[in-house]
Amino acid sequence: MCGIIGLFGIKDEESIKFEATKMAAKIRHRGPDWSGSYSDKFCVLMHERLSIVDVKHGAQPLYDTKKKRVLAVNGEIYDHKKLRKLLKKKHDWKTKSDCEILLYLYDEYGTDFLDKIDGIFAFCIYDPKTKEYFIARDHMGIVPLYIGWDKKGITYIASEMKAIEPYCEKLQEFPPGYYYLGSKKKFVQWYKPGWVKKIPTKSVSLEKLRKKLEESIKKQLMCDVPYGVLLSGGLDSSLIAAIAAKFVRKRVKSKSKEEALWPRLHSFSVGLKGSPDLKFAKIVAKHVGTIHHEFTFTIQEGIDALRDVIYHLETYDVTTIRAATPMYLMARKIKSLGIKMVLSGEGADEIFGGYLYFHMAPSRDEFHKETVRKLQKLSKYDCLRANKSTAAWGVEARVPFLGKDFLDYAMSFDPEDKMCSSRTEKYVLRKAFEGYLPSSILWRQKEQFSDGVGYSWVDSLKSYAEKKITDKMIVDTGKRFTVQSPTTKEAYLYREIFEEMFPSKDAALTVEAGPSIACSTPTAYKWSKQFEGMDDPSGRTIKVHKKSIKII
Repeated sequence: MCGIIGLFGIKDEESIKFEATKMAAKIRHRGPDWSGSYSDKFCVLMHERLSIVDVKHGAQPLYDTKKKRVLAVNGEIYDHKKLRKLLKKKHDWKTKSDCEILLYLYDEYGTDFLDKIDGIFAFCIYDPKTKEYFIARDHMGIVPLYIGWDKKGITYIASEMKAIEPYCEKLQEFPPGYYYLGSKKKFVQWYKPGWVKKIPTKSVSLEKLRKKLEESIKKQLMCDVPYGVLLSGGLDSSLIAAIAAKFVRKRVKSKSKEEALWPRLHSFSVGLKGSPDLKFAKIVAKHVGTIHHEFTFTIQEGIDALRDVIYHLETYDVTTIRAATPMYLMARKIKSLGIKMVLSGEGADEIFGGYLYFHMAPSRDEFHKETVRKLQKLSKYDCLRANKSTAAWGVEARVPFLGKDFLDYAMSFDPEDKMCSSRTEKYVLRKAFEGYLPSSILWRQKEQFSDGVGYSWVDSLKSYAEKKITDKMIVDTGKRFTVQSPTTKEAYLYREIFEEMFPSKDAALTVEAGPSIACSTPTAYKWSKQFEGMDDPSGRTIKVHKKSIKII
């Protein structure tokens, strides 16, 4: 993951560029390998690079030398070689970077090329001749991006909010699956999958599901640096590890014709000593043959990291902070081993209804609608966590379950095939990959990451907050926080730290709020009377947790 900064509509190039360098410094952790910049009397672009593909020549900004357009990108374009076949003109290629293709697609197709891309991205293309700027974000918001405006009418974009929040009168998350054209000054939705509004009726093909996921993982192994997999021992990360291990000995970039630069797959797990995830991750690592690295942390180390986690993640959401803290600590250790890219399992629970509250879904229609609701907000939760907790240490997290081609297929079949009222959650995914993993892993019940790292982790956070936040503070929470007031002491603690770092009202509104149980949306919260009066994202709050469910 890289970091980008963009300012448009500037008046004083020299002074504003000085400020832009300070903004860029705040996100240099995302791109510690190199810094690049472009400026004229209208625009400043800053780029902090984490070199993953074309390490030698892929520094940014990138330039279309014929059209004089400038590009700054945070992301990966997995099918960039395939996309070259769509080009009709001759272009002056300067690098082997996967991102350079964006300049030439824009040249030939204008704004109508985004749905052709399979990748993760947040980028800006600027034309110095016309002063036009084109900003876009990937389909799910896997890569973070924020946009804001100041009193002088300058438009700001940044990979992380911390870079631009002090300068902006108005600030918001750049919506996933949208683009923004400077001349029009409005957001346009480019990602409009049919499954958002229509309930699918076609039955699943297990063979196709399996093939699509294998393809998604294989293409995301596009990499010129050491990489690995995050392995919790749960279904999602274990499947990714098992599949990635099949392709690791041949370079994906060479269409499997060349030997891999690093022919052994490394896996990483984290937890408190004796945690469930450490136990199961070890089983998976032995089964698939990875070089496994097990990291432990203490309760105190986790608590000591809370302020840094909130700063880097830019959220006060309880679920996200609980899960991100161990991930943040693990990412630092991963970076120390020389690893720059990891595959992670985010997205599967949203696609397949893996959270335990999905057992309470009243109908197939409502089951599907809830998966859509979860996916549409994923940029504020798991995508944010996976990206920012690793980017804090200059590590890139890729999420194969959210690859656009796989996602569109996995959301296009009858939700009845996914329902778990009488069987194990994510049943159809487990059936598709029978034989890939030991039965104890393949049929392991969903364990939310913040629980799987050790049950005492969440319990200790609650106890810590209980000591820090008084009953009176909770009673007066509406006076202290007039926007999205916290309802628990743990939530109050995180919100208090967040506001110290990001004091604006708009910053607070970038975080979702509302009642939740085991990571449900506020809508699904109403599915069961069991949830009334409860507000805890832990999966242990659901009665089916650890309940023996017959495997059909």
